[in-house]
Amino acid sequence: MKFDLDKTLEIIERTPSVLNALLQGVSDDWVHHNEGENTWSVFDVVGHLIVCEQTDFITRTKIILSSSGDKILVPIDRQAQFAWSKGKTLADLLKAFEVHRKENIQKLLAFQLGDSDFEKAAVHPKLGNLTLRDLLATWAVHDLNHLSQITRVMAKQYKEAVGPFTVFLGILNLKHTA
Repeated sequence: MKFDLDKTLEIIERTPSVLNALLQGVSDDWVHHNEGENTWSVFDVVGHLIVCEQTDFITRTKIILSSSGDKILVPIDRQAQFAWSKGKTLADLLKAFEVHRKENIQKLLAFQLGDSDFEKAAVHPKLGNLTLRDLLATWAVHDLNHLSQITRVMAKQYKEAVGPFTVFLGILNLKHTA
């Protein structure tokens, strides 16, 4: 499927509701376990999503759309959620994500993007030239990726409990990826 802003919005508008439906009120055991050393818990993933709302997609959209000559995208701090989330509850994180996402969608729509805007680009130090189309498509897939990660991390909490059914539950055999 080719990039389509409306299809992107279909995903990014729903992500807060999906997270709330899945995570609101679940016990800490589901939320604070991870897949082992150097992996993220559900709590960490939600914190990461908030940091991205604050520093990634809209910030980078503004850079790409700017008329400045040097359009350089700064890599995301993939550890920032640990400091940001400290002392907060999952309910705090879910609410913050919902608020930030709603604001960012309003900002995105306010740009009133035209077809030519999607071809505008900036340079990422590791990935090279990135268009606005690349960035906005990534926003939707980034959400889907982390929703998948959250369900995988949660499912693996019951890996032993399902006994021999493990062979039928592919989610339990997925490997952690960075």
